Amino acid sequence: MKQLIKIFSLLVIVGLQSSCSEDKKQEPRKPKLVKYQQIGLSNNPSNTSYSGIAQKNLVIDLSFRSNGSITKFNIQLGQKVKKGELLATLDNVSSRLTYEQAITRQNASKSNVTTAKSALERARILYEKGSASLSNFEQTKNAFRSAKEDYESSKRAVSIQRDQIKYGHIYAPYDGIIAAVYSEINENVAPGQSIATLNAGDTMEIELGVPESNINNIAKGDKAIIKFSAIPDTSFSGTVTEVAPALSIESATYPVHITLDDITESIKSGMAATVSFSESKTKMLQKKLVIPAQAVGEDYDGKYVFLIVENDSMMIAKKHPVTIGILTRNGFEIKEGIKSGDRVAVAGLQTLLDGQKIRLQ
Repeated sequence: MKQLIKIFSLLVIVGLQSSCSEDKKQEPRKPKLVKYQQIGLSNNPSNTSYSGIAQKNLVIDLSFRSNGSITKFNIQLGQKVKKGELLATLDNVSSRLTYEQAITRQNASKSNVTTAKSALERARILYEKGSASLSNFEQTKNAFRSAKEDYESSKRAVSIQRDQIKYGHIYAPYDGIIAAVYSEINENVAPGQSIATLNAGDTMEIELGVPESNINNIAKGDKAIIKFSAIPDTSFSGTVTEVAPALSIESATYPVHITLDDITESIKSGMAATVSFSESKTKMLQKKLVIPAQAVGEDYDGKYVFLIVENDSMMIAKKHPVTIGILTRNGFEIKEGIKSGDRVAVAGLQTLLDGQKIRLQ
């Protein structure tokens, strides 16, 4: 009897569990909860300001054109120099030795010309008297011609070696101020090695790099507002004087030079500057459609988004192709595919399906 009661109890429990499972299976599955954002326009004002460095409009790296050890170094940081002032000298031992050898060769060549000329005069007289053959006279003329050519060559060698000695001296090419010093006395330097930098311009300019996406918005003659962190609460006006036509390999931006309209002693080379361009330009005020970067997906067919559309009182995620532009701080600029006011999913794109029913978060 007890055994029958146990069997009956087990059957009741199994039946109840089966009934619960069927009830759970019959419960309708809720649509996926999706986070979304409504798309709007942005003029992206952050793209109109750039960081730059102040510097004179004429910056010259001073260097020797020959190698050697520096024996004179009249260069100090911040030093004012005058055009033609001797700033540095090399020992130039090898150049001086070569110059002396060239002088010796020139003197010998000059003596050979004198000797050859006398020989030619004697040969001419003997030939006219019939005491010398024509071939002997021609040989003497050739010897004189060779002596003259050798002498001219020796004079050119002397001139070249004289210049080599001059290359061991650095004179200030313009009036200016020494902005940087890289060498010191008794240091060995190579040809072209910069030993100092001379700021020689009469105006101050700002050099900055503009990305490819904005370079066509800036043109020569545009006005700009410049601020320096070292000179707070003060703004300066400037004018774009140069826009590079090619990308800088070092910075991957286009170099732009802006000349300050007014010069003041408070602005010094090397100061960090922030440059803002006038937002009155139509090109800079053109508003663009911007979408969050996380709302854009990519597959074999290209870029896409999931539009949130309403169908028979239900929300559906619809996969939709888009064409994007540059990436801004607010997201991707949209060229084609969606319009202002559209709603797009901004999370979980990898788990969404085209036409899937959703709920909005």
